[in-house]
Amino acid sequence: MVDFHPQHVAFLFPGQGSQSVGMGRELAEIYPVVKQTFHEADEILNINISKTCWEGPEDQLNDTINTQPALLVHSVAVLRAFQEKMPGFQPLYVAGHSMGEVSALVAAKAATFSEALRLVRIRGESMKQAGEILPGGMAAIIGLDIPTLDRICSDASQNTKEIVQVANDNCPGQVVISGARKALEYAVTLSQQAGARRAVLLAVSIAAHSPLMIYAQTEFNRAVLATPIVNPAIPIIGNVNANPLQHKEQIRTDLQDQLTHRVRWTESIQYMVSQGVNTFIEIGNGSVLTGLVKRIDRHVETINLGAPIDFNQIT
Repeated sequence: MVDFHPQHVAFLFPGQGSQSVGMGRELAEIYPVVKQTFHEADEILNINISKTCWEGPEDQLNDTINTQPALLVHSVAVLRAFQEKMPGFQPLYVAGHSMGEVSALVAAKAATFSEALRLVRIRGESMKQAGEILPGGMAAIIGLDIPTLDRICSDASQNTKEIVQVANDNCPGQVVISGARKALEYAVTLSQQAGARRAVLLAVSIAAHSPLMIYAQTEFNRAVLATPIVNPAIPIIGNVNANPLQHKEQIRTDLQDQLTHRVRWTESIQYMVSQGVNTFIEIGNGSVLTGLVKRIDRHVETINLGAPIDFNQIT
């Protein structure tokens, strides 16, 4: 069992890539609030998102228009189960990786579950459409630092007359770049020549967190402006600037800018540690974020909450 004080805790919410078929099914069998949350989502979206999460098929769950709401539903369901077990527990900060930031909004009471769910559905739809208009891709680069990759992306962009840039600064030595296919492939080659331990194209057809998402921007901006957002009860660490978002307009700006700007995850974790956080709880499916946290600062504690067995860790 792990004992912790809320004023030294941050909640983290995963983004795309953390999904897996079956997520939430076992938890729903034990916690009625989890089952209720999934069924509530089915009604809000007017689709059987719970069946997609619990039974798949995998390609349907991995379709970005389903992945994003599926991850939010699972995270909120886990959060509600945690709140039943630990009533009144309020962390010092919340943060989400990419679309996980919308889950963080719900945790911070800046947006309702239903409004956040509709927003990520539109986010997924608009990003998918942008990828069809301006096809691109993403690549994982292991073993190079940010200044080196910024230079490589700049060189690749100039040489190909296309766009590629750092998309996710996940942790030291683990970075994702994103952009048009020719520039992306050239950047991968340059990364290999620069000594990257691994440089590999990812199996995605969209260039998230790059200017190629510009065709998603208008529709998503409209959706963000239409979503009722209030000042958060808990500071949210924004992806774009890695600083606390404490006003509703800051939240709107960060959500909108996030589509075409990098996720500053390393800086986000470092900021929270500097403010006294020593325990990070990943609320949702998988353990991607806690794995990154350990690479950023090996002295902090990490906890995953996503499956029934995970709840045995907390007291």
